[in-house]
Amino acid sequence: MPIFVAVYTMEPEALIAFRKMPKADQEAIDAEGLSQWEDWEKRNAGFLRSPSVMVGKTTRITREGIGPGQNTFCGYVLVEAETAEEAARLFADHPHIGIFPGDGVDIMPVVTGPPD
Repeated sequence: MPIFVAVYTMEPEALIAFRKMPKADQEAIDAEGLSQWEDWEKRNAGFLRSPSVMVGKTTRITREGIGPGQNTFCGYVLVEAETAEEAARLFADHPHIGIFPGDGVDIMPVVTGPPD
């Protein structure tokens, strides 16, 4: 069955706004969101080839050297599904876009062969 990379995205401004919220509000969102994220992973365990991986700040290397980078990539998970559309439907109720300030999940096929 095909494997897809599902990339969690979040605009940097959305994260900044979240971090400016009162700590109690952030913790309430985290508590609700992480609980629902765990439930989502349990419901979809048969489709997941890896646990969700969240990432921090970007370091970018270019021809000019190494320095800070910025993008909307904030995590990923590997998903097994018949089509990209089927993989995408798994995320319709995902807390990344329903509770957390994430703005989307991009689905891309793995084209080099299944990961180990």
